[in-house]
Amino acid sequence: MADEYEFLSLVRARTTHEAARGLLDDVALLPVDDARLVLTSDTIVEGVHYLPADPPADIGWKLAAVNLSDLAAKGARPMGCLLNYSLSGDRDWDAAFLDGLHQALDRHAMPLLGGDTVKMPAASARSYSLTAIGMASGAVPTRAGARAGDRLYVTGPVGDAGVGLELLRGDAGASGPLVDAYRRPRPRLAEGALLAPLVTAMMDVSDGLLIDAARLAQASGLAAVIDHIPLSRALEKARGASTAVQIAAARAGDDYELLFALPRGVTPPVRAIPVGHLEAGSGLTLKIDGAVMPLPDRLGWEHG
Repeated sequence: MADEYEFLSLVRARTTHEAARGLLDDVALLPVDDARLVLTSDTIVEGVHYLPADPPADIGWKLAAVNLSDLAAKGARPMGCLLNYSLSGDRDWDAAFLDGLHQALDRHAMPLLGGDTVKMPAASARSYSLTAIGMASGAVPTRAGARAGDRLYVTGPVGDAGVGLELLRGDAGASGPLVDAYRRPRPRLAEGALLAPLVTAMMDVSDGLLIDAARLAQASGLAAVIDHIPLSRALEKARGASTAVQIAAARAGDDYELLFALPRGVTPPVRAIPVGHLEAGSGLTLKIDGAVMPLPDRLGWEHG
């Protein structure tokens, strides 16, 4: 199989249940009485989503956080989760992983309900999966509802996690807010719950602002224009704010901020940063200081 897109095309052809919604979003929706169950599952793999030297507690936290972020993008309340765990062979490592996992689960009131454990071959990269279950009683935003003229916002700056990862690749003992952003992302559940009734489309920024804005626009049948790339003070202090730094931040993954569309004139009910707008047409345009920039060869993270 050549890449993730090709594989998903095959899966979509065989996934016909209405709850899957064509696999065009990050979650499935199952109706339950007057509400809907929101189902999502994420896997993190050693050497792909985390570094082998990362502390096990941080890996456990991150596994919970990336799933909770999908629920946040739907305005859903966490109800529970299932863990699939590959045993490390090191009791202390496994215990530390569970400590970090439960720190995130307890913080967001998502109980662990069950799952499965396996023993991997010694030479295999370790991987861990979590399936999160949420409940939505009101509007459940998708990627596909935006309209031409809507403004695009994110709930925070982008690029911190990408720089944190770079710092750790150069020095496994690196620390600070950028490393924290990479190792312990903060799912925006409270913001998602407040935004869900108002937005026309919403998703989390997991693979990079550029690629995720392009995905939201494509799902809505529109073109996206990104005209501002918000950087944190920590990132600007570490790397500056040159055009190259801004583009790198916009294509870096693991931010887990919420990206959402609102009609012009509607004020976000949460702290948010305007980053562009949607318009008729297709494709993605990037502007920095008012000038149109050539798009990078890769807009963000993609498997394959």
